[in-house]
Amino acid sequence: MKDPKIEIKKTELLSDNWYVLNKVTFDYQKNDDSWITQKREVYDRGNGSAILLYNTKQKTVILTRQFRLPTYLNGNKTGMMIEVCAGMLDQDNPEQCVIRETEEETGYRLTTVHKVMETYMSPGAVTEILYLFVGEYDESMKVNEGGGVAHEEENIDVMEMSYDEAYAMIASGEIKDAKTILLLQHAKINQLV
Repeated sequence: MKDPKIEIKKTELLSDNWYVLNKVTFDYQKNDDSWITQKREVYDRGNGSAILLYNTKQKTVILTRQFRLPTYLNGNKTGMMIEVCAGMLDQDNPEQCVIRETEEETGYRLTTVHKVMETYMSPGAVTEILYLFVGEYDESMKVNEGGGVAHEEENIDVMEMSYDEAYAMIASGEIKDAKTILLLQHAKINQLV
């Protein structure tokens, strides 16, 4: 995995309060074979999974809405974001994670999910790989009201809406979350709903 054109010189821990923020000093060989030294802050929050729940018969999707402090600090007046269901892997594999998060956040118990892709959402500063899935749901899979788990202090609104309404929210600016946009576009391209 080591690239001979990259040499890590020093890693300094800046914070490990919520996740891990390091300052990394490294040498990097450019295309002209000269070397430069750079310093970058790198945020390691672990990897995550996300899923678009869709119902082919009803032509609906399930999304979530919750407060996201970083967006509030960067111009989102309410801090509320409409997103697909998502969560951190913790000790699970990506598929187990997305099945667990789906039940916790939306109240639907899935048994089958389909992986769409892996993506780095902010590769200039964040190490996270996000595993994206789709999964079909129907009313028989509803086991609770969702909304997240209390010990994680989650406060999640579950939103069921037509796929067309959700897709239109990209153009209107109501949906600004990249993973959600990617999965809604995947559904359109592959005619899932």
